[in-house]
Amino acid sequence: MMESLALHSLSISTKPTIFSPSTAKTTAFSLFTTKTAFLYHRRLHSLSLSSPPNPKPFSFYITKPLLKPINSAATPAAVPAKPPSKGAKPIPLIISISVGLILRFAIPKPPELSPQSWQLLAIFLSTISGLVLSPLPVGAWAFLGVTASIVTKTLPFSTAFNAFTNEVIWLIVISFFFARGFVKTGLGDRIATYFVKLLGKSTLGLSYGLTFSEALVAPAMPSTTARAGGIFLPIIKSLSLSSGSLPGEESRKKLGCYLMMTQLQSAGNSSALFLTAAAQNLLCLKLAEELGVKIASPWVFWFKTACLPAAVALLLTPLILYKLYPPELKDTPDAPTLASEKLKSMGPVTRNEWVMVGTMLLAVSLWVFGQRIGVSSVVAAMLGLSVLLLLGVLDWNDCLNEKSAWDTLAWFAVLVGMAGQLTHLGIVSWMSGCVANGLKAMNLSWPAAFGILQASYFFVHYLFASQTGHVGALYSAFLAMNLASGVPGVLAALALAYNTNLFGALTHYSSGQAAVYYGAGYIDLPDVFKLGFVMAVINVIIWTVVGGFWWKILGLY
Repeated sequence: MMESLALHSLSISTKPTIFSPSTAKTTAFSLFTTKTAFLYHRRLHSLSLSSPPNPKPFSFYITKPLLKPINSAATPAAVPAKPPSKGAKPIPLIISISVGLILRFAIPKPPELSPQSWQLLAIFLSTISGLVLSPLPVGAWAFLGVTASIVTKTLPFSTAFNAFTNEVIWLIVISFFFARGFVKTGLGDRIATYFVKLLGKSTLGLSYGLTFSEALVAPAMPSTTARAGGIFLPIIKSLSLSSGSLPGEESRKKLGCYLMMTQLQSAGNSSALFLTAAAQNLLCLKLAEELGVKIASPWVFWFKTACLPAAVALLLTPLILYKLYPPELKDTPDAPTLASEKLKSMGPVTRNEWVMVGTMLLAVSLWVFGQRIGVSSVVAAMLGLSVLLLLGVLDWNDCLNEKSAWDTLAWFAVLVGMAGQLTHLGIVSWMSGCVANGLKAMNLSWPAAFGILQASYFFVHYLFASQTGHVGALYSAFLAMNLASGVPGVLAALALAYNTNLFGALTHYSSGQAAVYYGAGYIDLPDVFKLGFVMAVINVIIWTVVGGFWWKILGLY
């Protein structure tokens, strides 16, 4: 996912202005307020993946004064910032490597496994430990892991890099380029603003408008983090600020707290609704296929199985949070007016926006019906990207600058490749067999084993800072344990995939979008943990009850 992009975009760095004591008294206030207004205006747009061609006037976002003058004569001289340390973090590095070394040399190899498989498992566990502890950026640490597998002759070069030709991984990469197109053209912003204009007269209606607009753009913008940072956070901030709800102050409870929390908690259900709404969905199905669980017409089947529980959850989430986390401001009569003004300032729908609409309709149509005419999902995405490049909506520099896409290509491919070899060498089947035998010794039926395994997979996410990292580390193992316990394969594969989206709002670090919304400064950390857990339980109940009933009708079990 685009966690690194979201976190980068939240940290805009500017050089401090230093005033000498002789000039501070006469010029400080005017310079301070002018510079502050400019920086705050930049801050409101910092989460867009590209700068808009016609920036909105500062007064459009701020209707009340935010800052008070300060006595600049007392401003101390700036102290040079300590340069950030380079290289790996020592303690996480030592721990991550130690995990693999202990397994390889201190724990006896089971007789059922070969030395090659045991050594690969040690390297894989060190790689996963590094993803959790972050001694280096994710892509760099994954590269070290694949290098270790080649240097130790655990895997040959061709096998270690085989996953870089995987169709699903390239579909994920191209999806990032689609997300950039949505933000660059302003189409996603326009769609969300239309919903605010239609439903924004009350705070609850405003929340529903934002929730529905995200669900609408989700299948064509396959990154929850990009949707959060590029579209919905700027809109929510401008609405909150215009109503006097300021980050970091008591007034944040008027509107900003509720809208931020609702959008965060709703995002997981929007991502679970469509196969192409999140990168981890595609990875889940690829890993399931490697374990023998294949789904015909995956885009249609995914939507058919998710539509009812996801729709119920999307309808209930704003209302539940309206009771549990109520905003002080119940009515927002100015929101439709602000939205109308913004749409007027945006002007008519541009040529590039129409091209984006047509391209995404083409891509989604091919994702739905492509298998009937022999067009795979990745080929459909490639055709869509080609159209955007040919017509100038995106240029190649846009693709090159999408660092999260190339970073994802690197570390996804490494994880998928290692996971595939662990399956091929018998590690996954051995581990799942051990767990399954333990569950059978407890005389558990497959529904009971299914519940225990799904709950374990869900709440162990407290230890992860990435949904995709969680999938790469644990999805194959938990699916194999489900299969060994007698759980129907398609049911187990889809339930784990849906849970991967739902646990993205557990904490402020559990996903890229969580970091985006928490970083806005409206939500207190204790509220994130408390409501994250409460809403997780509510979502699990909704998907278990409504989903269980619906999946029985569809014949999944």
